Amino acid sequence: MNTNNTRVYKMSFAGVYPHYIQKAEKKGRTKDEVDEIICWLTGYDQKTLQLHIDNKTDFENFFAQAPQINPNVSKITGVICGYRVEEIEDKLIQQVRYLDKLVDELAKGKAMEKILRK
Repeated sequence: MNTNNTRVYKMSFAGVYPHYIQKAEKKGRTKDEVDEIICWLTGYDQKTLQLHIDNKTDFENFFAQAPQINPNVSKITGVICGYRVEEIEDKLIQQVRYLDKLVDELAKGKAMEKILRK
């Protein structure tokens, strides 16, 4: 594991979360939509999600404790930050990038139905 990945593992989800909201709201989307994406991806409900934000859970534990990573994540493909998400070998980094990709799609105006791979 390279040191860059280690940094991501220990990064606080709560520290990045406002950036997801900001990115979405700048493009006329909502916090609720961001939360819906996060809950879809992780299986958390609103209450548990808020708990992780309040507790400043790091990404490693945020994903490790997720009730269920959505079985449709394999349908999330494409490039984010210069990497093809479907080819990222580090599982945690891939999950973080899935989330980045979904929020990115939201900010780009994609319909929720498409983002949630329905």
